[in-house]
Amino acid sequence: MVHRYFVTGRVQGVGFRYWAAGRAKHYGLVGWVRNRRDGRVELLVYGETDALRSLENELRDGPPAALVQGVEPAPVTPEEAELAAGATGFEQTATL
Repeated sequence: MVHRYFVTGRVQGVGFRYWAAGRAKHYGLVGWVRNRRDGRVELLVYGETDALRSLENELRDGPPAALVQGVEPAPVTPEEAELAAGATGFEQTATL
């Protein structure tokens, strides 16, 4: 299963991407995380439903320096789902 999340609040400049990548790897998930120019952090994550649910719950708190205001699920295109399913790891990518 593939999920996209947008995380809002004080989530840039606080190690959120590094932390999120570590948590995703902990749960055996693959995909990527990146900052967005509008101040949000975006994740595209592929894996088992229970692992995705666990990660989403952790995203609501974030790392110690973050102040998460919201975690919003968003649609995933079929092309993105196919790419995510073929991923072999979890990466931090460039800001969009």
